[in-house]
Amino acid sequence: MPISAPDAHLATHEVANQPVPRRRRDFWAEDHVLQAAATRTGADTTALARAGAAFGTPEALTAADDARRDKPRLLTHDRTGRRVDEVHFNAGYHACMTLGLEHGYAATAWDGTPGGHATHAAMVYLMSQLEPGACCPMTMTYAAHPALAADATLAAEWQPKLAARTYDPRPVPVREKAAVTMGMAMTEKQGGSDVRANATQAVRDGDHYRLTGHKWFCSAPMSDGFLTLAQAPEGLTCFLVPRWLDGTRNPFRLQRLKDKLGNHANASSEVEFDQTLAYRLGDEGAGVRTIIEMVHHTRLDTAMAPAGLMRAALSEAQWWAASRTAFQRRLIDQPLMRAVLADLALDWEGTLALGLAAAHAFDGDSEADRALSRIAVALAKYLGNKLCPIVTVEAMEALGGMGYVEETPMPMLYREAPLNGIWEGSGNVICLDILRTLHRAPDSAEALTAALMAATGTDRAYDAALKAHVARWPGAPDEAEARWFAESLARLLAAAELIRHAPGAVADAFCATRLTGDRGRLTGAIPAADHGAILDRIA
Repeated sequence: MPISAPDAHLATHEVANQPVPRRRRDFWAEDHVLQAAATRTGADTTALARAGAAFGTPEALTAADDARRDKPRLLTHDRTGRRVDEVHFNAGYHACMTLGLEHGYAATAWDGTPGGHATHAAMVYLMSQLEPGACCPMTMTYAAHPALAADATLAAEWQPKLAARTYDPRPVPVREKAAVTMGMAMTEKQGGSDVRANATQAVRDGDHYRLTGHKWFCSAPMSDGFLTLAQAPEGLTCFLVPRWLDGTRNPFRLQRLKDKLGNHANASSEVEFDQTLAYRLGDEGAGVRTIIEMVHHTRLDTAMAPAGLMRAALSEAQWWAASRTAFQRRLIDQPLMRAVLADLALDWEGTLALGLAAAHAFDGDSEADRALSRIAVALAKYLGNKLCPIVTVEAMEALGGMGYVEETPMPMLYREAPLNGIWEGSGNVICLDILRTLHRAPDSAEALTAALMAATGTDRAYDAALKAHVARWPGAPDEAEARWFAESLARLLAAAELIRHAPGAVADAFCATRLTGDRGRLTGAIPAADHGAILDRIA
């Protein structure tokens, strides 16, 4: 049924020069850059086309708005005073979860889908444009799958249901469910990123353990299970905590929900373990080594989400500028606006190319692929998340005062923009991880060098920048220069991907403005470029 247009002929005036909001989207069909990148990286484009259309229906867009406006609510006790420790969500949240999981968000990497990780990464990118908060539990459900391989019995019970293409939010034990979701609870007050300082204690109780302690951040507390870390007799150990037991509730005490800047549809909580039943995952003392498999995969999603947020912000800005006039010209035709949007588009293209290159490496079956995935995903996460807030705020400004109004998506995108740079390792943590990876894993350094060298001989700015990087850091940099070093490497790797795969106008402009000093420090302060060719890629 067609949607009736709102009445623009009012008693006191006529509404003019106000673009009519887009009530139906097709995130796949609109995005030719994604289509080319997904095809190149071997993703399942048929599945992505279905998802992109489904995520943009009026019903899906309304569900996402509802999920954000009606925030999760914590219910610690029922009316009789009995503990329930549950979070109640708006129906829109459940609708978004259903959409994502049924289209394979958590499944494609593990169910034999060709290019499964690339398909998953593109799904993250698409879902981030609809409802970023719902991505959190689905991302952890995807990422927990390889970590569970540390225990064959737990893997046999949990892995098939983690990869099921359905959503089952019922509060019942795993064996009764058609599908499960997984959360994570690692961070404690005193340690933050230093998880080895965790104080939660684990005591053996027959074939399982009992945990006692407090977690400062627990992601998606209504998940069916959680990976967590606790101190066992042999040291820090990884555990799987089931949310529901046979006929009883596992003592999983929700203390409060975090009142976050953004990510409003998703619940994040503090939780207490009070003799909470848990199953050991991996050896005692090997907690970090076990859970790092999950962290490695969640980092892929934190590299892809900013590309999706940038795309959403740019699409809104481009649509507004193409539909609105000022000073007798369309905004999109004014040279300075074109320079700003083209500059932002280069950041988006570089971030998307870098993230999908990392996902493609995840899909590879060679040692070189695995080595590249370790370093590429960290570089992609670092660079994309440093650029995302800049892109979203500049896109917001392109809408003028309307961009600051909650009825547009811009405030939501702006609040989301910093999140993935904090989650799964803030900037300093990621940069130090990059240094450690290159030092301890020579194969990752070799794979990265090969990827960078594969793009030489085409663009003089790129070749000069690569040469300058090697001259500046012939060995490992000082820790104080880790951010500079990581940014330089990430920009080079993004440029290499664009040189090999993007149109010349895009690759040339990226190298000229990102790898040299021939520009100002602020958005839009760039030398003349083929703005038209770059902007055509947004539409």
